[in-house]
Amino acid sequence: MREIKIGDKTIGLKATPLALLFYKQEFGHDLAGDLIKLRNIQDQPEDFDALLFLQIAWAMAKAANGLNKQFPTFINWLNELETFDISDTDTIQAIADEAVDGFFRAANKPQNKEK
Repeated sequence: MREIKIGDKTIGLKATPLALLFYKQEFGHDLAGDLIKLRNIQDQPEDFDALLFLQIAWAMAKAANGLNKQFPTFINWLNELETFDISDTDTIQAIADEAVDGFFRAANKPQNKEK
């Protein structure tokens, strides 16, 4: 779990299977698939989609909040945010890092090269 700041709000993010479900239910797409689309942003900055990062953050924030607590819909969550600085690369990177670390664990583990 990670915490990020968006404007004056501190938001917990948790990349869990629940986040995958919440994302699919709210947006009709697969979170991991949409995340893979973003992997070439450094080579193709025109493909940057700030809203996609917010959608991923929302799903992970809802997962971090747990099932027993009320959590706003995406549009209401956005309405609660005062600002979102898309030039804040630390926040963008933290969202991406939490998602990659949580959903692509095997890709992040060192390979055992023993023979």
